[in-house]
Amino acid sequence: MVFLPICREDMRKRGWDELDFVFVCGDAYVDHPSFGHAIISRIIEDYGFRIGIIPQPDWKDSKSITVLGRPRIAFLVSAGNLDSMVAHYTSFKKPRSEDYYSPGMERGKRPNRATIVYCNLIRKEYGDIPIIIGGIEASLRRFAHYDYWSDKVRASILIDSSADLLIYGMGEKPLFEILSRLKKGANIKEIRDVQGTCYVAKDIQHLEGKDFIIIDSYEKVKEDKVAYARAFAIQYREQNPYTGKIIVQPHKNLYVIQNPPAKPLTVEEMDYVYSLPYERNYHPIYEKEGGIKALEEVKFSIVSHRGCFGGCNFCALHFHQGRIIQKRSQKSILEEVKKLTKLPDFKGYIHDVGGPTANFRNPACRFQLERGACKNRQCLFPQPCKNLEVDHSEYFELLEKIRKIKGVKKVFIRSGIRYDYLLLDKNYRKFLEKLCMYHISGQLKIAPEHISNNVLKYMGKPPKEVYEKFVKEYFETNKKLNKKQFIIPYLMSGHPGTKLEDAIELAVFLKRNGFVPEQVQDFYPTPGTVSTTMYYTELDPFTLEKVYVPKTLKEKMMQRALLHFNNPKNYDLVYEALKIAKREDLIGYSKDCLIPPKQKDGGNKSASKDNRWEKDSERNKK
Repeated sequence: MVFLPICREDMRKRGWDELDFVFVCGDAYVDHPSFGHAIISRIIEDYGFRIGIIPQPDWKDSKSITVLGRPRIAFLVSAGNLDSMVAHYTSFKKPRSEDYYSPGMERGKRPNRATIVYCNLIRKEYGDIPIIIGGIEASLRRFAHYDYWSDKVRASILIDSSADLLIYGMGEKPLFEILSRLKKGANIKEIRDVQGTCYVAKDIQHLEGKDFIIIDSYEKVKEDKVAYARAFAIQYREQNPYTGKIIVQPHKNLYVIQNPPAKPLTVEEMDYVYSLPYERNYHPIYEKEGGIKALEEVKFSIVSHRGCFGGCNFCALHFHQGRIIQKRSQKSILEEVKKLTKLPDFKGYIHDVGGPTANFRNPACRFQLERGACKNRQCLFPQPCKNLEVDHSEYFELLEKIRKIKGVKKVFIRSGIRYDYLLLDKNYRKFLEKLCMYHISGQLKIAPEHISNNVLKYMGKPPKEVYEKFVKEYFETNKKLNKKQFIIPYLMSGHPGTKLEDAIELAVFLKRNGFVPEQVQDFYPTPGTVSTTMYYTELDPFTLEKVYVPKTLKEKMMQRALLHFNNPKNYDLVYEALKIAKREDLIGYSKDCLIPPKQKDGGNKSASKDNRWEKDSERNKK
């Protein structure tokens, strides 16, 4: 096995007494292209630099950061594949019991706000050594941002971490440029003009003559929610690698400066990234602890593309991967599948072929490759753009080629289908038939998120009528194929704009359709999303119109309980919600009622004893 060095002994085996870079990561070391630290470190290695990894150092002991010595060029720091706060806490701010990115799922292997903590450890031991931060945590906290866990606006992570440079987004394109300059002798602390990076400056005189915009300061947005919303809207609109301006946000006597986003990776560059010599496994040191759970779902999955033009307001992809689709060639993907078939634990099943959205294989329109995604409108919402190009033929052609590779029994699609986009294809019935015939394991997971058009408007999702059309087409297709396959819809409670009436509307929909939801997510206000800005400011950042936000724990619990109204444990919450909303018509014994009346003694035993209130376990009873 040829994993990168994680200790001095590994360095000695390679004949190295010093490294150029040391990568400090909040995740366990998994050398697989679904893990950011693996991609970045393999690129650096391929450029001829010496790099080692310190996975999950003991943040209580600064000496843990010194195990590979002082790097010649810089430390690289990432919290891991998840924001460390999301990794640690649920949407109700309760500690999670497991960490899928740690050996044996043991929690507590990384600190809260890991990027900041690791940088502080490095500064303590090595003083003014250059530090570059990246990954999802750093990327989405690059400006002053609302922090749900402390319920306040925090400064840019560049300020709190004292890092020299922040690479945002997926990182490869800026890294190519930075590494090329370093090979020519550049000083890392003087590299300030690379697209896809942010840095801190004492003044902005060096920006004279450049196209930049100054947004409201950290101090201003911390105290003024309207200013926060305005600043976010500018950040959102300028995330265009072709036309975006430099953004400057003052922080006391310093300036956080964001260069425009990195340009999309070309097909050749994407192929290069996924051709590097990954071990496709976790480091052997984790074997005795049962390995790394997060690898299981992705080990036999294929990333065919990146980016998403779906525009869901609760998703941070706009600020991270971006809206422009970047894809790999079919040749590159097929070569990777052949590699997977040779792995000793491969059983013949490719778990997924896709990206953030499986059927977004190509850019939304030809203009995006020339001038980026539009600043003031979305591709699919509120109505599909007239320039949207819809064609699934190349994607399904790719899936067919994968199916024919020796050793492959089945190719699944698990990264999600945008059903509204699929229905726009003039040949959608043909592709839906192929989907149902070859690429579903009895259940198709899709994400309507809600069925109230009021809520869907705030989510940036298509109206419920589109979902209902897809469901109808899906079941008709399966009937035609003589298959009994179901739909698993992802649903969300508590999203900004959701009132009790909307939650009740969804509950009634579930009851009428005989559906028991398995996948329910409480809205989680994470940095970098439109929805989080709505949650904090109670404003639409683009119109500054007021938005209703369910913020109290009680209301959030009621909205969540309504989605599982059939669970006896939720009876009191559902009962209270229906009373508050004046929907007592849904309390009773008729087929349309959600719950039975309370017993005379005030109990609700009838909710658990009466079979009429127990849902059929069949997921899609009609």
